[in-house]
Amino acid sequence: MPQSFACLYVHLIFSTKNRRPWIEEGWFPELKKYFAGTLRGQGSKLIDCDGVADHVHLLFSQSKQVSLSDLTRDLKANSSGWIHREYPQLKEFAWQSGYAAFSVSYSGIPDVQRYIANQREHHRTRSFGEELIAFLEKHHVEYDERYLFD
Repeated sequence: MPQSFACLYVHLIFSTKNRRPWIEEGWFPELKKYFAGTLRGQGSKLIDCDGVADHVHLLFSQSKQVSLSDLTRDLKANSSGWIHREYPQLKEFAWQSGYAAFSVSYSGIPDVQRYIANQREHHRTRSFGEELIAFLEKHHVEYDERYLFD
């Protein structure tokens, strides 16, 4: 085959450092633009994004030309830069060092979009920690609870 083809959809989740509730609800339209631009610059495409005060969820199609770790690093760096420029009083703002990423089938995209759109309602009864552990267990990802958060 003379060409390479890839169909990679990713549900990416990451939190603020120490799960501090720094993210204002009104930030999400601009934050989404930064995430979309960063992904576009890497040949990927944002499908959906939302979150709550202490974490974000992104659904995107990933380019076959870039690693997930590099893409996530750039997403965090670019969005942190925007937050520091727009909100200089938040000079301590930072994202956690890690992330959780899960593959999504094409047919599963609408379910993930609904899940992301329902974040505010969902987190009225469930913390980010509970949500993350549920995702890890659902996907059979081994983890040590001592190292889940920073």
